[in-house]
Amino acid sequence: MLSQPQTLDALVIGAGPAGLGTALALAAVEDLTFGVLERGQIGQTFLDWPAKQTFLTPSFTGNGFGATDLNAIHPDTSPAYSLGVDYPTGPQYAKYLRSVAQHFRIPVLAGVEVTSVARHESGFEVQCTKGPVLARSLVWAGGEFHQPVEPRIVGSVLTERASSTEAWQPRTGNLVVIGGYESGIDIACHHVERGARVTVVDGSAPWKNGSGSDPSFRLAPRSRIRMSAALDSGRLSLVEAHATGVKRAGDEWAVSLGNGKKLLADSPPIAATGYGPGLGAVEAYFARREDGWPELDDDDQSTLAPGLFLSGPAIRHGGLKFCFVYKFRQRFAHIARVIGERAGTDVSGLESWRAAGMLTDDLSCCGVECAC
Repeated sequence: MLSQPQTLDALVIGAGPAGLGTALALAAVEDLTFGVLERGQIGQTFLDWPAKQTFLTPSFTGNGFGATDLNAIHPDTSPAYSLGVDYPTGPQYAKYLRSVAQHFRIPVLAGVEVTSVARHESGFEVQCTKGPVLARSLVWAGGEFHQPVEPRIVGSVLTERASSTEAWQPRTGNLVVIGGYESGIDIACHHVERGARVTVVDGSAPWKNGSGSDPSFRLAPRSRIRMSAALDSGRLSLVEAHATGVKRAGDEWAVSLGNGKKLLADSPPIAATGYGPGLGAVEAYFARREDGWPELDDDDQSTLAPGLFLSGPAIRHGGLKFCFVYKFRQRFAHIARVIGERAGTDVSGLESWRAAGMLTDDLSCCGVECAC
């Protein structure tokens, strides 16, 4: 791919579900030249997951009945079918991604680190460890997992990130988890199930949010089921308070709370405080919304750099979050269609994605609540 002198129509950076999914959609457009660069291996983010972490959304094979697997990145594939599991682990899902890339012959160059991105008259020049690559359009699909957000508290360096292997190691005695959304409840239940006594602290008390049907704003059913069992065990406590600091107290760790109280833990507190947008080398080419997330136009394109698209869980439109695979995959084909139309090629091959519920170009239809 890199030896070709011509400018690519599109270059995708990242070979996770967002990057590969967008590449699969680009492959459905006639006569487009494109490629994918990946810093590690295909699905590297999922290979980096802690061993005990699994998907929150279940995989189920219903493609033949018009119900595409929630975790699939192509309408004709299903992780449940290829893996034989309903809640994949990270390595299992990476295996699915590799098989999809191989089956559809997606041109992925792995082990290539992107070091810088520059705009020029005809598009973008991407500098990487294999040399420069030119592309008219650029799709950033770097993911979020590599950018955990540190808790904004005194002594944050004494905490362990929920994404780290260390945070999932067996614990005894009392443990404090800072952050009560999905990753916080997930790791808290993990340790409760193994005998630890866990206190989750979060001033926003996301475990109380029962309004709305959008799982981006409330705990997933699987998380609520596990949380209920952990509460019934008597080893899980939920505290509606903000953590303000962490310090050593002899052989223990003391977590100060905004309500003036203090919690003692027998091992380092775990910070489950979310992830940033992971924009890496293109960060300067995105304006920021008031909430800090990248500002996009209706085509998931940077408002500062036309031709630069964002694909993946960092997509935000108004109050909508696209932070699950079955959400952000609905934009793969839309991005591919915009790129194809600009190149003057036939994009009709993407209509099969729309029929499978994987092409959403009318954002007004998103966010509709369930009746019951």
